[in-house]
Amino acid sequence: MYEAVRVDADADGVETDAETVSRVAETAASYGFEGVVVRNHDGSRLEFDAQDLADEHGIDVVDGIEIRANDPHQASGSVGNYRPQYTILAIHGGTNALNRFAVETDKVDVLAHPMDGSGDVNHVLVKAAAANGVRLEFSFADVLRTTGGRRVRAVQSLRKLREIVDYYDAPYVVSGDPEGPLEVRAPRELCALGVELGFDREWIVDGLAEWGRLVARNRRIQSDSFIEPGVERGRYETKRRGSRGSIRREGE
Repeated sequence: MYEAVRVDADADGVETDAETVSRVAETAASYGFEGVVVRNHDGSRLEFDAQDLADEHGIDVVDGIEIRANDPHQASGSVGNYRPQYTILAIHGGTNALNRFAVETDKVDVLAHPMDGSGDVNHVLVKAAAANGVRLEFSFADVLRTTGGRRVRAVQSLRKLREIVDYYDAPYVVSGDPEGPLEVRAPRELCALGVELGFDREWIVDGLAEWGRLVARNRRIQSDSFIEPGVERGRYETKRRGSRGSIRREGE
């Protein structure tokens, strides 16, 4: 299971970006996560070596980005700029226009916060998400860290989103949506919260695991061996010698 986090840079300069991310990775590893996706907004990107931190803490550290935009035109430009640079690319939704752009764009991995602000999700958007492989995010942030009417609305939104996502068998991810090490919750806590909200434990586990599946898929696509879906450059054994550099299709 993976968690997806945003990490505030140290404005006082006491810590480097890498040290700040390191604390989050250490916490996530201690709670039993297999990986952590660092998905700061594009206006607050951090500089760190994911592989060094992964080696240090024994947890997969993934470079991600969450694009915030005023409109689909701006979002489109950002997707073009950032898609080649990051393993995971999300769009921060919350308006109907941005939600629609995200689910109709197959270069987007995750539509984050689709029910925030004035945003909503209907059957048209969920069907588009399923067709384009865009994961809809179930963020528990407001359930975990707000009270009163805002928390009630968050619960209602999550239940509504769950109903329509299940109906169309659309892809999804689950996150506690922490913004630092102190907000990270263990997988068992997120599962317990999900059960309290009426979700199945296995459903929550699958949503946490989906981040890892996305990471594995995108790393394969971004590798030098990838040519197109179902076709990769590789090696296989034949009776003839010198068969390196051959083309391998999936299943061979």
